[in-house]
Amino acid sequence: MSDTPSYDKENQPKRKVPRKATAKYLGNVARFYLERYATTEQGLRQYLMRKVNLSAREHNTDPQEGIVIIDDLIKKFLELNFLNDERYAEGRSGSLHRKGKSLRAIRQDLKIKGVPEDLIAKAVGLIQDESSNPDLEAAVSYARRRRMGPYRLEESREERRDRDLAALGRQGFSYAIAERVILADDIEDLEKEAGMG
Repeated sequence: MSDTPSYDKENQPKRKVPRKATAKYLGNVARFYLERYATTEQGLRQYLMRKVNLSAREHNTDPQEGIVIIDDLIKKFLELNFLNDERYAEGRSGSLHRKGKSLRAIRQDLKIKGVPEDLIAKAVGLIQDESSNPDLEAAVSYARRRRMGPYRLEESREERRDRDLAALGRQGFSYAIAERVILADDIEDLEKEAGMG
């Protein structure tokens, strides 16, 4: 006799069947999504298309009808200002900058989210207008938050130096900026140079 438990079909949980992608259902799903998450026009479109494609496979509905419904919904949400890529780009770029992301990483993130290139440039431009040295400021914020470089205990600083430099490199910072932050001797001078003091 085997020790492996046997499963019969009666004890297995039922598979959740996707709902049929009607205009009412997609509208409700879109409103609920927008209440919970900030997103771009492209982000909402992709989310709703997943629902349409699931419906097409399960209920044999026409995906083209879903696309028309999605286009109408997005047009409506744009008119009501529930969807606003410019506002999204400005908010997300500011948040990422405060968390310690480089301008390069911010551009890449917004591009992946589907923000148009002109709005990315405008959002990044706002950060540059507000900060004298945005990448240095972000790198210092990141190092402070992660306790790297001058924010690390002195005894472990040298042994972690290369890892700290690599961590800033992965965040999209140039080697010169990473080196300036990680090798800094005086936190006060570093923060003043970054425009934080």
